[in-house]
Amino acid sequence: MTYRNIFDTHSHYDDEKFSADRDEVLFRLHENGVCGVIDCGCDKASSLEAIKLSEKFGFVYAAIGVHPHEAAEAKHRDLEELKTLYSKEKVVAVGEIGLDYHYDFSPRSIQLEFFEKQLILANELSLPVIIHDREAHEDTLNLLKKHRPRGVVHCFSGSAETAKQVLRLGMYIGLGGAVTFKNAKKPLEVAAAVPEDRLLLETDCPYMAPVPLRGSRCDSSMIAYTAEKIAQVRSCNVQELIDRCRENAKELFKI
Repeated sequence: MTYRNIFDTHSHYDDEKFSADRDEVLFRLHENGVCGVIDCGCDKASSLEAIKLSEKFGFVYAAIGVHPHEAAEAKHRDLEELKTLYSKEKVVAVGEIGLDYHYDFSPRSIQLEFFEKQLILANELSLPVIIHDREAHEDTLNLLKKHRPRGVVHCFSGSAETAKQVLRLGMYIGLGGAVTFKNAKKPLEVAAAVPEDRLLLETDCPYMAPVPLRGSRCDSSMIAYTAEKIAQVRSCNVQELIDRCRENAKELFKI
């Protein structure tokens, strides 16, 4: 079934996996019911590409920031230069920022430093944040409690109890293809528990393609499978779920 009003709140169309056919893929999304996309930068270069995509495609918006994987390579000058770009019309968030203690590509002390600096910046700019949290729930929550930003914890991987703590801070929960994976017990518990006004749909494309397309290059049209699975555990209508998540996205990102 084809759905409408799909809003993908987390994508990486600037990724090299789209180099061969990026424009074609983005043009085709409208045919598959996609009405909005947020492309998330991970460093200065990808943030600049996200802005270019937002300027080229009317339904694409940009989030810019330094990802924890890139923190060790980033310079403090990069943050200063990014500050000058947040005034761009279609930059709607500070992200993707956060902590990743699974890969530890950057030393944790540097991850924490860049994460906190960007939380402070987001509050100064009155912009929401897009948070990456992998196996770093305690430190992530501590900094969120300290700075109280608006925003979303994307690709949420914590428990339903951790989700409740995030929600008490006034934040949103982003769910993607992981809810369709085999043995996806925790994501489905979270999907069932999040209030309808705090839920966002996402892909993290080109990664995290949902079942039955696992292993494929993901794109925003594949949210349909994620939405169907979430609607199943929530016992609600799929299109109504998609519509509500779109409204949530528009509210959070002021679109």
